[in-house]
Amino acid sequence: MNYEEKRKKLVNNLKNRDYPVLTKPEVIKAMLKVPRHLFVPKDAESSAYIDSPLSIGSGQTISAPHMNAMMCEYLELKEGDKVLEVGTGSGYHAALCAELVAPKNSKHPGHVYTIERHEDLAKKAKIALKKTGYESMVTVIHGDGTLGHQKEAPYDKILVTAASPKKIPPPLRNQLKDNGILCIPAGSKSYGQDLYIIRKQGEDYDSKRITGVRFVPLIGEFGFES
Repeated sequence: MNYEEKRKKLVNNLKNRDYPVLTKPEVIKAMLKVPRHLFVPKDAESSAYIDSPLSIGSGQTISAPHMNAMMCEYLELKEGDKVLEVGTGSGYHAALCAELVAPKNSKHPGHVYTIERHEDLAKKAKIALKKTGYESMVTVIHGDGTLGHQKEAPYDKILVTAASPKKIPPPLRNQLKDNGILCIPAGSKSYGQDLYIIRKQGEDYDSKRITGVRFVPLIGEFGFES
């Protein structure tokens, strides 16, 4: 099965939609490079380049590719950024971020710190990231993502891949650098969610709603109860 051709077809579809979600050359390059089929369960590999979420076990999913593309573009990821991702899942989105902040031969590479509350998924993500060559660019942490990762704060960009309550977890806001960007879905536990881009400007936070979405709930001290 020619996964490279399937990947190219997916990227072209995302670029050529009536409302394109993939427009930035650097994000297009990352989407073309990262092998999504190596981040999904073996029995789902043939569906890896369909624009749809896929189950990855533990009641979690890998987001649809159009959502990965949108979130990368809205985060304005650039070389050298220090990124915190909440919700590692399969590790695929962390790999995309790594391509953008720590490209090959980068003189000033950034780094991605990603937190996963399911230990089994964290272990699988580490294996996939090592297999695909992103081990040195991504640090996988098993823990409560609603607490962020204070040890490496502050972050240029924070990405959350599960739906938060409407009150954004304070640790995530507090661990953002001045002029940093937080991309997070928020709303109810199972429906009525929206994707937000939040920019920190001094002591203020400028919030912009992007679109309606549906994500698994963010579980933890500052999230929903399990």
